[in-house]
Amino acid sequence: MDTQKVEALWMHLHWLNVLAAQGSYTAAAARLGVSKAAMSQRIAELERVAGVALVQRTTRSVRFTEAGQRLVEETREEFERIATSFASVREMAEVPRGTVRVTAPVAFSRQQLVPRLAHFSRENPEVRVQLELSDRLTSIASEGFDLAIRHSAQVPETHVAWKLCDIRSVIAATPTYLKKRGVPKTPADLAAHDCLYYPRTVGSGVWSFEKTGRRAVQSRVSVTVNGPLAANNSEALRDAALEHLGIVLLPDFSAQSALQARKLVVLLADWRPVGFASQLYVVRPYGVHVPRAVTRFIEFLRQSFEGGFPLE
Repeated sequence: MDTQKVEALWMHLHWLNVLAAQGSYTAAAARLGVSKAAMSQRIAELERVAGVALVQRTTRSVRFTEAGQRLVEETREEFERIATSFASVREMAEVPRGTVRVTAPVAFSRQQLVPRLAHFSRENPEVRVQLELSDRLTSIASEGFDLAIRHSAQVPETHVAWKLCDIRSVIAATPTYLKKRGVPKTPADLAAHDCLYYPRTVGSGVWSFEKTGRRAVQSRVSVTVNGPLAANNSEALRDAALEHLGIVLLPDFSAQSALQARKLVVLLADWRPVGFASQLYVVRPYGVHVPRAVTRFIEFLRQSFEGGFPLE
């Protein structure tokens, strides 16, 4: 095969490496910013010229043949070196640019992240943020995301993570509801109230609390709650509470605006709800080179949320 024909296949080889890294045609196409059909066509062209099958297709993923795996292994290092060299040259311009693909929880994104993005865009006009709002725990690298925002007690050891802030959960209700039904004095009183909760199991929910002293936990209690609405989204629960439907357990980032406006009132302030995520993280996969746009977005997140979510 002459040199010109080989050179014409360089892009095809790069796409083959991306397919190997991403694990599916859909994810690889998203990573490259092309259609799935274009992705499939390039691989088919490469196989036709090579004269041997490189990829075995299935409905959900791809499996490389021995020839395909060998081709990827023998070219991967060169493509990584090219990417690193080109990225270092672009870094010399010192202007963040490109697309940052981010996945983040729905309620947090709508209430806290999206309102802050205008400032980021004004400061970084060459950076485009592609945001997926999802409460599903995605595989960041395999689905082509650069970053994920997670509220969790811990993060995978296979990723690089920065803690953005602590998160606290609060029990709250509207003054109208409390005037009608009374104010609970202890967690046990919640059993007699309409409660709006996240459905961890079918039927009623369970809320657990700790009462702490100066040095240690003084007591722990769990109470079974029930009410007119269970929803897997804190924004939906907050809005239902604002309609006076019941008492709600919310993360502070969902409760913040309503509490500051005195539309909701904090209850059981001496008791701390437990069993829910207590930290907010930004997470990225390990990588030799991190684009400046991704680094700048991480800096923006850390600066934006370092103070947490004050409730007063």
